[in-house]
Amino acid sequence: MDLSPVLVSCKTASVSIAVTFFIGLFAAAWVAGMRNRFWKMALDGILTLPLVLPPTVAGFFLLYVFGLRGPIGIFFIRFFSVKIAFSWGATVLAALVISFPLMYRSARGALEQVEPELIYAARTLGISEARIFWKIRLPCAMPGVAGGAVLAFARGLGEFGATAMIAGNIAGRTRTLPLAIYSETAAGNMDMAGRYVLIIVLFSFIIVALMNYFTGKKP
Repeated sequence: MDLSPVLVSCKTASVSIAVTFFIGLFAAAWVAGMRNRFWKMALDGILTLPLVLPPTVAGFFLLYVFGLRGPIGIFFIRFFSVKIAFSWGATVLAALVISFPLMYRSARGALEQVEPELIYAARTLGISEARIFWKIRLPCAMPGVAGGAVLAFARGLGEFGATAMIAGNIAGRTRTLPLAIYSETAAGNMDMAGRYVLIIVLFSFIIVALMNYFTGKKP
């Protein structure tokens, strides 16, 4: 049994959640703290858009921007001799973009549920906004933030459409578990596809258990 899709998926999901966690957390804190209602709604819509778009559409935009003829793709090839599309980095990029809204929405919802009285009391004591965030808001919102991170990891692990568009289906390099299941099924290798399905079902069960654990905890 070829375990490379398992390794590629695990590496991809791990790297993407490491980036998504911090970007999603700070984006959530930024949007939650905005006072202009119009810009808050507009920015929230943009950041949430990958959640409602079909993954192939998101993959099309990624390929258009980061592909061999895309503006950013050309820039990296010309100045760094690095090809983003159809590389392992492209699998991370696809997983990051698709999983980001889950982390962002969960973190924003958790941060907005923090008791305002705690924040007002800290401000009256002269505590800085940065210290309030790290010492009060984040600890109180941590169950929701952790649950969002678990969901984002799961989404990155199971990403298919955007990955197929920008990273392709290269064995040993960009073939993730979902792509391996598709490839083996298309080739008629149902036994091998079934083994990959069992692996991803096991991962999914563990992720659901972790999500229930974190979201069930009290801050």
